[in-house]
Amino acid sequence: SEILVLFQGYQGMVDGGDNIVEVSWESVSSILQVGGTVIGSARCKSFRTREGRLQAAYNLVQRGITNLCVIGGDGSLTGANLFREEWSGLLEELAQKGKIDEEAVKKYAYLNIVGMVGSIDNDFCGTDMTIGTDSALHRIIEVVDAIMTTAQSHQRTFVLEVMGRHCGYLALVSALACGADWVFIPEYPPEEGWEDTMCVKLSENRARKKRLNIIIVAEGAIDCHNKPITSEKVKDLVVQRLGFDTRVTILGHVQRGGTPSAFDRILASRMGVEAVLALLEATPATPACVVSLSGNQAVRLPLMECVQMTQEVQKAMDEGRFIEAVSLRGRSFENNLNTYKLLSHKKPDAELPKTNFNVAVLNVGAPAAGMNAAVRAAVRVGITEGHKMFAVIDGFEGFARGKIKEISWGDVGGWTGQGGSILGTKRTLPAKYLEKIADQMRTNNINALMVIGGFEAYLGLLELSAAREKYDEFCVPMVMVPATVSNNVPGSDFSIGADTALNTITDTCDRIKQSASGTKRRVFIIETMGGYCGYLANMGALAAGADAAYIFEEQFDIRELQANVEHLTEKMKTSIQRGLVLRNENCNENYTTDFIYQLYSEEGKGVFDCRKNVLGHMQQGGAPSPFDRNFGTKISAKAMQWISKKLKETYRKGKVFANTDDSVCLLGMRRRNLVFQPVAELKNETDFVHRIPKEQWWLKLRPLMKILAKYKTSYDVSDSGQLEHVAMHTPKEAETGAI
Repeated sequence: SEILVLFQGYQGMVDGGDNIVEVSWESVSSILQVGGTVIGSARCKSFRTREGRLQAAYNLVQRGITNLCVIGGDGSLTGANLFREEWSGLLEELAQKGKIDEEAVKKYAYLNIVGMVGSIDNDFCGTDMTIGTDSALHRIIEVVDAIMTTAQSHQRTFVLEVMGRHCGYLALVSALACGADWVFIPEYPPEEGWEDTMCVKLSENRARKKRLNIIIVAEGAIDCHNKPITSEKVKDLVVQRLGFDTRVTILGHVQRGGTPSAFDRILASRMGVEAVLALLEATPATPACVVSLSGNQAVRLPLMECVQMTQEVQKAMDEGRFIEAVSLRGRSFENNLNTYKLLSHKKPDAELPKTNFNVAVLNVGAPAAGMNAAVRAAVRVGITEGHKMFAVIDGFEGFARGKIKEISWGDVGGWTGQGGSILGTKRTLPAKYLEKIADQMRTNNINALMVIGGFEAYLGLLELSAAREKYDEFCVPMVMVPATVSNNVPGSDFSIGADTALNTITDTCDRIKQSASGTKRRVFIIETMGGYCGYLANMGALAAGADAAYIFEEQFDIRELQANVEHLTEKMKTSIQRGLVLRNENCNENYTTDFIYQLYSEEGKGVFDCRKNVLGHMQQGGAPSPFDRNFGTKISAKAMQWISKKLKETYRKGKVFANTDDSVCLLGMRRRNLVFQPVAELKNETDFVHRIPKEQWWLKLRPLMKILAKYKTSYDVSDSGQLEHVAMHTPKEAETGAI
């Protein structure tokens, strides 16, 4: 089918002519890593008038266009909705004016519209994440990380203003991701007398030797009387009241720029497919819809409902119904707000409950970015719930050696942005240290365990629960939070650290592609980590626009390698003279990276030359991405709340005794919800030899990568989003499973 692009958005549709252009495969090559929009975008005054829309309808009919895919924010999508409602009236009017004939009115009677939400504010109701939000968070966090280093050196207070005229999502999530001292957002104005409360909190932090205060202000922040709170006002307040050296940084359009993050590239690619499927299935009777993501699940929602709900939020805010505004924003927003409130302000000791329970936290497996954010959240939520928190150094091995100490609220300050594992982590399993670990649990009177780690953490919990028959010490609630770059833990779609690793792979591939486009006719073979799990190779290939990805889960033979080489040879005849191939480190013991490199070099002689690159341990390092900081914080806070609940349930006659399967759980993201699953039940879903889950959701995205690399293959549409209604939820419901 013919694909046309409208340059300059609605303006291009009204102006017509050269703005409507047919596009080919090659013309969209290499735009994956480019920020902004290549086809341009414009706020269009004339499209807001009926005359403008009449002209647009005429231009579309002239080109025979009856399917539109609109990528934009709530304004663009509201416009699209109106355009569809008016369509038949516009055609009638054009016919009356003699611009089109009756034949055309019949032929083009229906206009199908599918929307994709592209807006950095994440202000559109019904979608968990809009395209562009994650990249904007990357920009904000890069700035905050840079400011943190300078503010650590001079005792300074920084006021950071981020975008969001009507929506506080960016401000809220960046505050959560960097552990800001205070955040101002339009949906949740501070209570009367906030000036005093904030100044007290800032001076307490100074007294605790925290050299740095960060305050984040959304540009649309207001107080409870709907009066604006500006970054300048906040700065003046701190200077007058406390005399702290205070600086304002307004981020402005930096947030819209830069290269898209791995998450945004994959999200946008998945949504693009969904949009096309929705258009193919659209009938005159189906409502115009938006495609979006709920958790990790693609969904379709009626455009009208989303627009109405987005307008409802604004109305609620204007009328001072702030609690309602927060719940209208959806469960993901509400969850962020509740978690932020839980973690940022320590109650005075006198107000904390006292449970007399001791809870230990440890890291197991290889380091993953975001582990520290998870430890911080666990410690702070545990203290808020009234427990005494203990940190175990160096995993199960350190546990056996008695490397365990109490950890306080202040000890984990500033941990969210730190990469690696501050507690230290080891791959050692507990089986050979059972006696010693049981001793340590008894000596320190540990009543619950929280393990943050990868596949070894899962195996470790299986071993500890099997040892319950012999050791009563292990009859306590235990929970695991998945953290590994490989994303190979059963029971969870995502694990902490995988997003940061994907960004590292994507950034590296972008640089390599750039070097290759300079030299022309060059193919790069890149080896990624992941053990036997192909997640990083496959998703990295999708995000970097690779030509092929070799993974263990999908066996390949010499014929496939041959086909890939021929495919690249063909590609070199076009204007895109470079290739990118990703290979998972364990995809095949004989077809090694060297073998594939040598094969491609030989077969490509005279057409292209080859280079290889093993990414190695840089995939485990680096500062955690906004997604990993956030995911780690929220999932860990939820795990800690589960521990508190289990401790209450299993406390009998002065001691904790838990020996059922449901007291050893893994908390994972499953499609749309966070679910606690007994590790015993996950055994059947696990391939223990290769240390991967037997079924993996992302394999369904494999054909997408091949189609985008111009291979002819079929795409399984059984998993595509179904049309559903925008859910209204009560504030209580937000706690159930949203992330």
